[in-house]
Amino acid sequence: MGMIETPCILVCSMDDKTGYCFGCGRTRGEISRWIEMSSLERREIMDVLPGRLETVVRRPRRETRRARMARERDVADG
Repeated sequence: MGMIETPCILVCSMDDKTGYCFGCGRTRGEISRWIEMSSLERREIMDVLPGRLETVVRRPRRETRRARMARERDVADG
């Protein structure tokens, strides 16, 4: 059996608002059935993923201590 093409980038976390994975744009159902799908079905889904990813509400990155200190220093310097 050959390799199965996948859009997975190992960022497996779901956007609660859209239901799409933050990393690849697939739904939970698509992810769970991926290996059972035909190549055509997978390709059809992969074709719509870029558009889906544009609708995903990205989680804000947590501010690191270093970034917070730099921001506070910039504010103090005025």
